[in-house]
Amino acid sequence: MRVVIVGATGNAGTALLRRLRAEENVEIVGLARRLPQPTGVYRDIEWHATDVAAGRLEELFRGADAVVNLAWQIQPSHDPRRLFRTNVLGAREVARAAVKAGVGALVQASSVGVYSPGPKDAFVTEEHPRRGVLPSSYSRHKALVERMLDEVEDDHPTLRVVRVRPGLIFQREAGTEIVRYFAGPLLPTRLLRRRRIPVIPANRRLRMQAVHADDVADAYARILLSDVRGAFNLAADPVLDPWLAGEVFHGVPVIVPSTALAGAAALSWGLRLQPIDPGWIHLALQAPLMTWGRAERELGWRPEHDAVAALRELVDGIAEHAGRRSSPPLSNDPDLPGRPGGLMHGRLPGTGDPY
Repeated sequence: MRVVIVGATGNAGTALLRRLRAEENVEIVGLARRLPQPTGVYRDIEWHATDVAAGRLEELFRGADAVVNLAWQIQPSHDPRRLFRTNVLGAREVARAAVKAGVGALVQASSVGVYSPGPKDAFVTEEHPRRGVLPSSYSRHKALVERMLDEVEDDHPTLRVVRVRPGLIFQREAGTEIVRYFAGPLLPTRLLRRRRIPVIPANRRLRMQAVHADDVADAYARILLSDVRGAFNLAADPVLDPWLAGEVFHGVPVIVPSTALAGAAALSWGLRLQPIDPGWIHLALQAPLMTWGRAERELGWRPEHDAVAALRELVDGIAEHAGRRSSPPLSNDPDLPGRPGGLMHGRLPGTGDPY
């Protein structure tokens, strides 16, 4: 089986490379904007540097049995045109090229963010409405991509289309990347070395799901090695909320109204103090909780890591500045945007590319 992984050097992509190496007779082609050093998990792979929105994908997809599209940009958040070009137009180009190249399966990385606002005290299936959380550009982009996939499925019924909708994806070596994308250079990461967070902002709707990157990768592998179609939610127990985080990290939850959370995010983002716009707060407060029963039934998938273990691993990775120098997205180079050295070089949070 020849599998092309678009965006193969990031959090989920690196985990998927690890997982597919355990399979016999799987030939991997990796695509990325910035190529990794061909060492470790990135060795012995056919690599191509490409921008998903710039064409040329059709020739790279020729002869592939499946394409997995993991390409997505979270940053730079102050450049919405750049994000739309990669996330929406890029996904459209991947689908167009997959059809023209005669690929058998297209597996698209989606997210809980595709869903319309939903409950925090119950769980939704893959049939929940998919209009996104409107204040979040990330969520709107996910909804637009899935709407495009609906049209592709209708027009090309022989193409097997699968959408993977995980919660938050955690692993240790993504610690630096996640801080760069979501917290920025001012986060006092040294305070996390003892797994202690003294004060935790709390709101009754701040309830989210997480899943370990290796478990997400296992689901992708099972999808590739089967003939399933449609959407699959992925998450692990327990649901994460501020009160559980307080127990895990010995902190005190402090109730903060949702308007104050969004306002603080808007102000600090506007001042370039941190890289996420207030849409992420709205998404955290409004995205529903998901059941992953379909993945369990049809893929035989169950997460090997619970959500607390995945969160602890991530926090350890943040505290230790974990990453992979051989991968541009996972790099812990201190001069990158979102890190203290980048700030010293005038690279403000949420601005500049590449991230």
